[in-house]
Amino acid sequence: MGQKETVVTVISKISERPVNLDAALVVIYGLDLGRKYDLAREETLIGRSSKADIQIDQEAVSRNHARITNTTKGVRIEDLGSTNGTFVNDDVASSARSLQNGDLVKIGRTIFKFIAGGNIEAAYHDEIYRLTTMDGLTQIYNRRYFDEQLDREISRSRRYERVLSLVMFDLDHFKDVNDTYGHLAGDSVLKQLASTVRTRIRREDVFARYGGEEFALLLPEINLAGARQLAEKVRKLVERQRFEFDKQVIPVTLSMGVATLEPQHREPADLVRTADEHLFTAKSQGRNRICG
Repeated sequence: MGQKETVVTVISKISERPVNLDAALVVIYGLDLGRKYDLAREETLIGRSSKADIQIDQEAVSRNHARITNTTKGVRIEDLGSTNGTFVNDDVASSARSLQNGDLVKIGRTIFKFIAGGNIEAAYHDEIYRLTTMDGLTQIYNRRYFDEQLDREISRSRRYERVLSLVMFDLDHFKDVNDTYGHLAGDSVLKQLASTVRTRIRREDVFARYGGEEFALLLPEINLAGARQLAEKVRKLVERQRFEFDKQVIPVTLSMGVATLEPQHREPADLVRTADEHLFTAKSQGRNRICG
């Protein structure tokens, strides 16, 4: 009687299939702000091409810019020889590298946040809420949050009869930076500036990107002299700071306007207007200075 043959089922290929880890990219800076791209398939192509799974229609983005793979080895991103590179947490991804939950991916002028884990929808909604208060490029507060805090701090200042100061400032000749070095360099300078200034402020201060290259610094319980002193420290710090992009050093200076809450400031916008007028004076008097 012949021995029965054992039937062998080939299952080795199963381990090579995509694990379909719950993962996504969320746009936190750029067009389509807040849009979520699910990374469910094994390969996701990012680029300017109309055939890309994630299309970014920008000059700084190559047609086939980067590829994301989602396999049993995890989620990895690989630059496809793009002109301007792929960045993960501000580092150039010169070779394929793994993505971790919370990583920031910059392609062209668009910044994505990588989210992954068990409850990706909850993480996505948390990120959308965060976008209502934070600027995606500089990772400081945005104009909306600043306006809310300005209302709150003015009410508090008047209720308890405490001083409140405001510093408005922007980068001198920032258009020249963009024209000379490109918008990617301009974005990098704004981000470096925010990181530099953040080291000089208190926890209770409100530091925000007011718009474009203009920033606002709200200083509760700081009088005019104290605000001017802080502004001068920031101005000197930025003037000495080495701003660099793509191995090119970019000189950066600030013009600053300072104002303190006064009885004639009936509305929050009045305080901003006064600081802005002083900022305009600083620029008209030669820039890289403080007025107010």
